[in-house]
Amino acid sequence: MGALSRFWTEVTTPVPTPEVAVLLATAAVALLLTGTPALWRRTRHVVTIAHEGAHGLVAVLAGRRLAGIRLHSDTSGLTVSAGRPTGPGMVLTLLAGYTGPGLFGLGAAALLAAGYAVGLLWALLALLALLLVQIRNWYGLWSVLVTGGLLFAATWWLPAGGQVLVAATATWFLLLAAPRAVLELQRVRRRRGSPDSDADQLARLTRLPALLWVGIFLAVDAGALLLGGAWLLGLP
Repeated sequence: MGALSRFWTEVTTPVPTPEVAVLLATAAVALLLTGTPALWRRTRHVVTIAHEGAHGLVAVLAGRRLAGIRLHSDTSGLTVSAGRPTGPGMVLTLLAGYTGPGLFGLGAAALLAAGYAVGLLWALLALLALLLVQIRNWYGLWSVLVTGGLLFAATWWLPAGGQVLVAATATWFLLLAAPRAVLELQRVRRRRGSPDSDADQLARLTRLPALLWVGIFLAVDAGALLLGGAWLLGLP
């Protein structure tokens, strides 16, 4: 009980937020991870984890039965849930994928701005643990374990200052990567079509143009980036 109490105190005790210069430096690192093609091919797997995790989370909250999640080496993924093939629950589940990483980043920004960098890292670890039990393929298992292992190493061995830097970089990464993934989606749709994309499935369900749904994805993620960035930098 003493160890649990110390752990809870560590997680819930606010730490000083980094200086603006430090936050801008971590934003630059995140921009490098999302903007450099060679790095993006690897770091995009993290976006897929957040994307499919958002699908699964909203499916459960909407009353659907989550049947499993698969993550693939080409950074694609698949979340299977059982329930009505139409209706608000299915629409919300599909809507969650491309907006999920941005909204996760916005929540992370709120925690980090409030001083809960350590709590943020443990919250991300908890979400990965919940996702892990739903993974249904070996690559997905490896991908989630590696990501979780890196986060665990940061929470377990880094000093408080190092944990804050990791938390800030992860937050900026989610905020920046979310809109890039949407732009990639539209580029693929324009070049060769993607009839099974979230936007196209939403178009069939709602009879609204797929391009409109892409615009909604981008608006949510861009709004999360602007608002989350303002919170992190202490802007009004």
